[in-house]
Amino acid sequence: MSTPFVLVVDDEPDIRSLLCEILDDEGFTVDSASNASEAQQALRSHKPDLILLDIWMPDLDGISLLKEWSENSGLPCPVIMMSGHGRIEHALEATRLGAYDFIEKPLSIAKLLLTVEHALEHAKLHRENSDLKQLLVPLDEPIGRSEPMQKLRSQIKRIAHHDTWVLLSGEAGTGKMSFARYLHSLSLRKDSPFIEVSAGNLTKENSSEELFGKEDEDRVIYGLLEQANNGTMFINEVTDLDMQTQIRLLSALQSGKITRVGATEPTEIDVRIVAATRLNIAEEVKEGRFRDDLYYQLNVVPIHIPSLREHQDDVHELLEYYIDLFVRRDGLKYRKVSIGAQNKLRNYPWPGNIRELKNMVQRLLILGTNEEISLEEIEKLLGDEPVELQNNSGYSSALFELPLKEARDLFEKEYLQHQIDNYPGGVSQMAKRIGVERTNLYRKLKSYGLDPKDK
Repeated sequence: MSTPFVLVVDDEPDIRSLLCEILDDEGFTVDSASNASEAQQALRSHKPDLILLDIWMPDLDGISLLKEWSENSGLPCPVIMMSGHGRIEHALEATRLGAYDFIEKPLSIAKLLLTVEHALEHAKLHRENSDLKQLLVPLDEPIGRSEPMQKLRSQIKRIAHHDTWVLLSGEAGTGKMSFARYLHSLSLRKDSPFIEVSAGNLTKENSSEELFGKEDEDRVIYGLLEQANNGTMFINEVTDLDMQTQIRLLSALQSGKITRVGATEPTEIDVRIVAATRLNIAEEVKEGRFRDDLYYQLNVVPIHIPSLREHQDDVHELLEYYIDLFVRRDGLKYRKVSIGAQNKLRNYPWPGNIRELKNMVQRLLILGTNEEISLEEIEKLLGDEPVELQNNSGYSSALFELPLKEARDLFEKEYLQHQIDNYPGGVSQMAKRIGVERTNLYRKLKSYGLDPKDK
């Protein structure tokens, strides 16, 4: 995969030349700019992974340029400031505006390279930590020792290093996004971004800007495709893409070039696509709802993610995993699952698959009071009977012992999950159905780690 791309911005030719030569020798891809105007133009041509930015420049000083980036659309990447006239107020201001570090001239090459290395590593860790907040299944290996899961892991390991597109199919709640992340973690692109796109959240009005980005005289906004450059883009429920977006996406990925909205020059990209759907995509093609050329491109390597009914031997291991996770992550009290309850759950058909199991475990730990999860408790839960009714509310008495905010959040999450499980469509449809403004609803779903297209 491509090496990290560093942009050097300095008005002194000797320093620019020296830095470019050193970074090139270290294996980086390097570009340079002598002033703020050239730096802005360089950003339009290619999204950098790191910027070395001088403070004192003839047209616009580095602090002002940093402030402009910060206030417009956020810093495009980690920025290391450089100055031969370092003052404490400059360092403080640069840090306040988001700069990763401040280095004084004359430059120590050893210190500079170490700072560059740390900045890139910091950016990578920040990206991974942001992703992990939304994850419940670990990246190292999906859970399950059953034969179907062993075969699936073996299949993914075989194709991970081949840079082909992959199409994941399977029922809602089987964990297709987790398998996409697992594939990415085993690939040659593992150190580059993994970007998720929920196709149902893209509308005809916003899809171009969100996917391809936007630029004008004042700023550049990098779209999801550029954010995924050199990495993997996961398109969840790909059949929800409208026809026009399908055409533009296929053209961009086949040519390796995109043109931002408002731009005149194309930008090169290199992205691996992993798509997912719960529908019979071949039938969607036959009915004219999905383009056949995009289907053939996606279907290079098809992988079926089994329903939980197809690997019920893994139910016990999944139960233990999610119990441990909620105890560790949310501070909930550990509860042991009785043998009778285990047997009942192992034979349950799990229409909502792993997501249903995960939500059930969370509900049992929050609302249950006994140290052991009993068969009777599971039977009541699966039979839609309220456990420990109080005031005819249908909620456990434990709920009424929680602080108001926690109880409200619990109900709100359950309510939104119910909408996702029982009604098709993306955020726009849900917002109209429940009477919530779309942006506010999207924020709530993100805060609870819910995705209406995590099928």
